[in-house]
Amino acid sequence: MIKYVKNILRSAGQDHLGLPIVLLIIFIVIVIFRSPEFFTAHGIAGAIIVAAPLILSTLALTPIVLAGRGGVDLAVGPLLAFINITLILWVVNNNITHPVLVFSYVIVAGVLFQLLQGVIVVYARVPPIIVSLSGYLVLSGLNLVILEQPTGHAPQWMASWGAGTAVFSPVFFILVSAFIVWAIFSRSAFFRHLKMMGFDERTAYTSGVNINAVRLGAYAIAGFYAGLAALSYTALICSADPIFGNAYTLLAITALVLGGTSLVGGKGGGLGSVLGAIIMYMITCVLSTFHFGLVSGFVTQMVYGVILILSFSVSMLSKRGATDN
Repeated sequence: MIKYVKNILRSAGQDHLGLPIVLLIIFIVIVIFRSPEFFTAHGIAGAIIVAAPLILSTLALTPIVLAGRGGVDLAVGPLLAFINITLILWVVNNNITHPVLVFSYVIVAGVLFQLLQGVIVVYARVPPIIVSLSGYLVLSGLNLVILEQPTGHAPQWMASWGAGTAVFSPVFFILVSAFIVWAIFSRSAFFRHLKMMGFDERTAYTSGVNINAVRLGAYAIAGFYAGLAALSYTALICSADPIFGNAYTLLAITALVLGGTSLVGGKGGGLGSVLGAIIMYMITCVLSTFHFGLVSGFVTQMVYGVILILSFSVSMLSKRGATDN
């Protein structure tokens, strides 16, 4: 089945979407039998508010990974938490609550941090994985220094967002806007240069691509999506939490791999990342229908790990088969 779907997608230049589409179909069927209420209006509304931070976090990872050099942004989870707690403590608590100012803050904060990482990678020539690991550790500690435990309240106009009672909620329109921006971005010359650079940086350089500018641009775009992810995360929990956001790092990386994006760069895209994030959410829904008792959290983590290994293995085997052919 995977081979049949991949043959169709290969003709459209989207062969990396074969695995996520097959997995999505499989889990839709499973959810229909295990949790049919998922496909009701209430279920979809709840899914949007819960899945939005993961979808946007995965999109934030995508341009950095596409840029190559093994760049996987491990800091994306703590960055969500950092923007969340500083938004509540430094912005909202100082009566700066206008939606334009709130949106501006989260996006600027995300872009500035990612650009800082990009500058270190480009000009200090530190491997991206080391930079992002350092960012993860620094932000994880800094978040707990700023705030020891969950507290505070989201802006009043955001208070009802986390209820998940309406399909066409503000979070839904944030997702739609994010998809539109990605659709425009993916059709630009910059995106083609980004994928070319990730596939073969030396060839891209000799072809006239400004490697440093493209890499910094990838980090800036990642920061934009990280800011939106932090906003949707704040809407979900309606408070400030210094720890919970860290979990999104591994979830987003798993979703990225499920979406068919190559961790070595140059292959993948936003649609695959979105599909991967949706699959991750559906896996969580399916697991919640079973009663594992006190070990439910451990079972969930184990399943995530197994799926990550299997999906990565299938992707590598498919790539090897395509090379042999």
